[in-house]
Amino acid sequence: MTVMSIARFERFFRAAAGLNVDKNDLKRYSDFVDVKLYDLLVVAQATAKANGRDVIRTCDLPITKGLQESIHHFRKIDQDLELKPILEQLATHPALDRTPDEETEAAYPGIIGGLSLALAQSFKILHPDLKNPQTQHWDEARAVFDLLL
Repeated sequence: MTVMSIARFERFFRAAAGLNVDKNDLKRYSDFVDVKLYDLLVVAQATAKANGRDVIRTCDLPITKGLQESIHHFRKIDQDLELKPILEQLATHPALDRTPDEETEAAYPGIIGGLSLALAQSFKILHPDLKNPQTQHWDEARAVFDLLL
């Protein structure tokens, strides 16, 4: 990630939840995004297969009401921060049995943004006074997401 990208990443977490993150948190964040996007795609793949399709459509993704609201809120924040190009770079996934269609792939940055916003806010829910997330905080937040997604 470029220095400009790191600065936007830091501003995003401040805007989303008043958190101070740094470039050392980028690896944990990138890992989180990779795993959660893959988890969503695995479920979507099963849905597409159950519906007799060879492609994954956006409607196959298990987007909950809360995640949908986070995606909408992220879009408002992104108007100022312009993170979408950075998130497009993060939106990679391993090969699947079913191929996502173009509309689904185009939705990845918003989904990642929504997951990112929910992640930032989860830190504050778990630790209301938190300012600088540490490894323990990342592990706790990830464990909550693993239960739900």
